[in-house]
Amino acid sequence: MDIKLDRDLCFMDLEATGLNVIRDRILQIGIIKYFADGREPEELNMIINPGIPISEEAMQVHGILPKDVANKPTFQQVAQKIFDFIGNADIAGYNSNRFDVPMLMEEFARVGIEFDMSRRRAIDIQRIFYKMEPRTLKAALKFYCDQDMEDAHDAMADVRATVEVFKGQLERYKGVDYLDEDGNVQKAPIKKNIQELHEFTNDQRFVDATQKLRYDHNGVIIFNFGKYNNQPAAEVLSRDKQYYNWILNKEFSTQVKQIVKKIVKDYEKQQRNG
Repeated sequence: MDIKLDRDLCFMDLEATGLNVIRDRILQIGIIKYFADGREPEELNMIINPGIPISEEAMQVHGILPKDVANKPTFQQVAQKIFDFIGNADIAGYNSNRFDVPMLMEEFARVGIEFDMSRRRAIDIQRIFYKMEPRTLKAALKFYCDQDMEDAHDAMADVRATVEVFKGQLERYKGVDYLDEDGNVQKAPIKKNIQELHEFTNDQRFVDATQKLRYDHNGVIIFNFGKYNNQPAAEVLSRDKQYYNWILNKEFSTQVKQIVKKIVKDYEKQQRNG
């Protein structure tokens, strides 16, 4: 890949029992890892027994049936291998910020592994595509690479297609400006630079993938839902421990819970130190 990496980069795709990142489970994971030291990429491809039923809608999309996963390992059995394979790498994928990453975080959390995204950069190839040329992955492959999609919704086929689309985007948008919906121009945002791609493909207004928390105009994390909507989260949660415990014990994403714990801890430490 013709892009200089200062950290390993993992392209990832998941197939799952459904679309709910908290309730559903991973059926297949495909990862291609590119190394900052320039050595040859490595691949990891696993079929996983989810331990719960696969929805009819999901089966119609990816074609993975109960018989295909019956004798496969559970996520708990392969979690450490996946975690070690990814290591400290940045993460890239197609719609990965809203689906693959939060679902993987939930799976890791269930087996007692914290997959911390706060120290990783995330590149969502779909966000580049939707911002610059709104279409599907199949159309993206045809548009950027003049290739037809084969074996769509097989995780490894999809992740290979995602890598090819990313390469095509880097070439097509070299030097091309981005005009947003408000008429603001961003000069040539698609560069061979992981940090700038991270910033371009992430909505900087929101703190988490489920958009429960966001930043106000001063950079303070505030609630984006509920009775405390638009109020400073750390201050509120430090004062209202019942609400704090409610969030930690209810069906909020692992990412939200990680952020909530950290901001309350930092806020209370700051209060103690004056």
